[in-house]
Amino acid sequence: MMTTTVTDGTALSDAELDDLRETVRSVCADVGGTAAVRRLDERSPGIDAGLWDTLGRQVGLAALGLPESSGGIGGLAEIVVVCEELGRSLAPVPLLSSTVLAGQVLAGCGTADEALAKLAGGTVHALAVASPDGTWRPDAVPVAVSWRDGVPLLDGTAPFVLDGADAEGLVVAAAGADGVDLFLADPREPGITVRRVPTLDLGRGQAVVTFSGARARALTAGGEGVGVVGRALDVGLIALAAEQLGGMQAALDLTVAHVRDRTQFGRAIGGFQAVKHSCADLLLQVEAARSAVVRAVPAAGSPEALAEAAAVAQAWCGEAFVSVAAECVHLHGGMGFTWEHDAHLYFRRAQSDAALFGGAAHHRERLAKLLGW
Repeated sequence: MMTTTVTDGTALSDAELDDLRETVRSVCADVGGTAAVRRLDERSPGIDAGLWDTLGRQVGLAALGLPESSGGIGGLAEIVVVCEELGRSLAPVPLLSSTVLAGQVLAGCGTADEALAKLAGGTVHALAVASPDGTWRPDAVPVAVSWRDGVPLLDGTAPFVLDGADAEGLVVAAAGADGVDLFLADPREPGITVRRVPTLDLGRGQAVVTFSGARARALTAGGEGVGVVGRALDVGLIALAAEQLGGMQAALDLTVAHVRDRTQFGRAIGGFQAVKHSCADLLLQVEAARSAVVRAVPAAGSPEALAEAAAVAQAWCGEAFVSVAAECVHLHGGMGFTWEHDAHLYFRRAQSDAALFGGAAHHRERLAKLLGW
């Protein structure tokens, strides 16, 4: 049985949401904030396993937004709060890839209780559904399924699999005679090759996964996978927007602190009119992004409203984050271009996120279709 809402987990009160925010912020601060990203090797971008053990298993974020029957708690409001804090520190953890994307798909299938329980316990799962252009297009799914003696076999190459090289389970969309359905595969099984690829953002690992007659377990039938993936991606788009909001707020905070303290010609550069106007423009972009994220939370109960809110959030937040991060580098002057300063880390994340799941133009086009324009 497929679900039509984001989650049926127990929602948190406003006070509990504040406590959750402070907990995530404190854990990220304890590991040095952006220092967790800097500790990653450029040749193997991905996740900080220790940080994910703390946040995912000990704090319980791996179960966020999942069904209560699987140990889940909270819904879209909780996902948004946590993702905003993770975006603020650029925390290299698989909450977006595993808990939100793969988790929402598994929950939507209604036939993956065992896998969902493992995921909720912190085991990393990755979602392989992207088309060759990086978007979700049911008519261009790059993996095909065939059947032999009642066993589904997967063939094809799935690009842009977030945290795929660190995953212990793969949730795969594959096209067959009945349409697009979903399958669960073990990346360690014969016929599956996972190749980690270099990424601009060290904390957002990606992989290319190749299937050659790989055995899998069917999660949906009759082409039901299209609806499940669509709803899960809408939740993922809003979660990504919340991450982008946290990142651009952090970049703005860095910028304001710098222009307040940096002096030229005997005065703080924040006192110059051009710098004031730039900072005011950045604040407007951040607050507009905040509005897009906040207005998306009440849409969780309606697939139609959720789709519209997700399109609006990504039509704005991706480009806004790039703009804020670029201006952060600019207003820091020469030091903003150095490896030692954090400005470039936010710029890398902004550029990476802007292309994830399709750019702003893709989401504006989708919004137009949703509104019947």
